[in-house]
Amino acid sequence: MNGRMCIVSRRSLAPESLVRFVAAPDGRLVPDLKRRLPGRGAHVEARRETVELAVKRRLFSRALKRDVSGLETLADDLDAVLVRSALGSLGLARKAGQIVTGSAKVDAALRTGKAAASLHATDAAPDGVRKLDGARHAGETSGRAGATPMFRLFETDEMSLALGGENVVHAAILPGPAGMALVKRLEALRAYRGAEPVRDGESPADP
Repeated sequence: MNGRMCIVSRRSLAPESLVRFVAAPDGRLVPDLKRRLPGRGAHVEARRETVELAVKRRLFSRALKRDVSGLETLADDLDAVLVRSALGSLGLARKAGQIVTGSAKVDAALRTGKAAASLHATDAAPDGVRKLDGARHAGETSGRAGATPMFRLFETDEMSLALGGENVVHAAILPGPAGMALVKRLEALRAYRGAEPVRDGESPADP
């Protein structure tokens, strides 16, 4: 697909690096993640700070050539949409058999190179995360696994609800269409929040 221009930076970027916004019939601005909604669209780089800058500079009305509403909560609304998309994809990966949970199964998937990525709850115990990150490194250094990204974006309750289990703290994402679609959505959410990939054994709040 051809690139689109971000209304903030005026740079042409790949479609996956942008979010398209359209105005609903009532004038409320809504994100169009699938780029399917009708009408004129405004593209913004998919980072929270860029969306906030577009709001501050009043660029959406100019780009869409109409008055729009919903700007005060737009950055939060988009974060919520990205979260729902990622959690929905998590549930689909489970149904496709491309998720394993539980420390022992996640450890084995990481050590043997069967995991495409790992996912830990933000409120997971640091010792548990360090142990599984050790398994991730063991798989990578042994040559059985390639670079395996690690994500910490959701609390235990959110992961448990999406995966239909209780107290789901750790998960490994397995290769396959549903699993890789999930990785893509997790990467998009992390990029939007401006978070760096978490270093080994850290919690997001660690210095």
